[in-house]
Amino acid sequence: MKRLPLPSARSLRARLTLGLVVLLALSCLAVGVATTAALKGFLVRRLDQQLTAVGGHFPASLDPARVSEASASGPDTRGQSAGTFGACVLRGSVTQAAVVRDRTETAVPLNASDRKNLTHIPADGQGRSVHLSALGEYRLTGIRGPAGDVLITGLPLQPVEDTVRRLQLVEAVVFGAALLAAGIAGALGVRLSLRPLRRVAATASRVAQLPLGGGDVAMPQRVPDTDPRTEVGRVGGAFNRMLQHVEDSLARRHASEQRLRRFAADASHELRTPVASIRGHAELALRSRASVPGEVRHALVRIQCESVRMGELVDDLLLLARLDAGRPLAGEPVDLTRLVLDAVSDARAAGPEHRWVLELPEEPVVLRGDERGLQQVLTNLLANARTHTPAGTQVTLRLAERDGNVELVVQDNGPGVPEALQAEVFQRFVRTDDGRARSAGGTGLGLAITHAVATAHGGRVDLTSRPGHTAFRVCLPCRLEP
Repeated sequence: MKRLPLPSARSLRARLTLGLVVLLALSCLAVGVATTAALKGFLVRRLDQQLTAVGGHFPASLDPARVSEASASGPDTRGQSAGTFGACVLRGSVTQAAVVRDRTETAVPLNASDRKNLTHIPADGQGRSVHLSALGEYRLTGIRGPAGDVLITGLPLQPVEDTVRRLQLVEAVVFGAALLAAGIAGALGVRLSLRPLRRVAATASRVAQLPLGGGDVAMPQRVPDTDPRTEVGRVGGAFNRMLQHVEDSLARRHASEQRLRRFAADASHELRTPVASIRGHAELALRSRASVPGEVRHALVRIQCESVRMGELVDDLLLLARLDAGRPLAGEPVDLTRLVLDAVSDARAAGPEHRWVLELPEEPVVLRGDERGLQQVLTNLLANARTHTPAGTQVTLRLAERDGNVELVVQDNGPGVPEALQAEVFQRFVRTDDGRARSAGGTGLGLAITHAVATAHGGRVDLTSRPGHTAFRVCLPCRLEP
């Protein structure tokens, strides 16, 4: 049996159910109070009618001799019901007070408060509720006697109170069962009524989990509840229109990005030939034995250097375009330890003024991936540390295997990356300012390529930087599907 999830105290379902139960409880309370008051009033009126019918016969018959005879001779034969109270008040003083018990008249002890209450009862025949210390709550009425005294007759209110309490108990049980049933039925009804909102929330959650920044995204199915005559239907319709707008915007953006990537790829591919041609002609001219003026030779050297730099930029752009297009990488076993040794050797030759430290595990680290891409990651990170730190900086390259992943860390003790640039350092054409001294310029694509290659291998690259400590950490899975 599937258990229904309990709603949170702050959820709309809980508040609606609680509101329904509270309203029903208030209605039950109002009904209970009204019926109890009506029943009590009815029973008290019946009691007053009985007192009117009895009149003053019982208190009129009270005198010392008769009361003594009744006590001595046995049961009273005047037909008074058990609990009937009688008292005589003459000139503001209670002369006699008795009650019928077991068909016998029994004198009632009265304290000062009882006597005061009895003397204040007028001879108008109207019923009044009075508390007697020896008997409890009584309904009393007074009439004028033949001797000018006030004859007070009373009946106990205990039967009325017992009846009212039984009614209250029955109402409590019935109303409690009704509230419980209404709470369960209300919770189920509210849950059923809020099902369209849950579908909207579920669709929104699926949309929130989509990689909306990763290109073409398939949006989930629309919410089926779109009846404009209901509030939930209007919410569903507005949500569907929002999803359609988002889908159209993503499609247009993806199409624009695809056109831009094709343009970058095509332009990079087309530029490789003329750049190579310019570089070749410059090298051929420099090799000529003919006498060349110094200014012309200097211009040819600059043309050769800039053509080499432009060729590297074209290669980087072409690689990024291929990675953006999602082309699969090579899936061959790569000895990452050998690549690290070669990369550090090349970096030491290019930057002899830096101190290079290498930390490798005892066993070779081999993973499946693209050798050329991983080699470029190492080259870019070491070149970044070399060109953006002053001479004498210590650069440490650490390679290790942890928790089924390969961790590659390039760390230096240079001035660090400015905090304002750390969030966008892996974006394209982002270059640091003078906070990190540079001896040579860069294209701003090295770290972008590093991030793209690491992501294409199913890994990630992170940056931790502060003055005196900068670390680029590349984490790659040990095994990749070819």
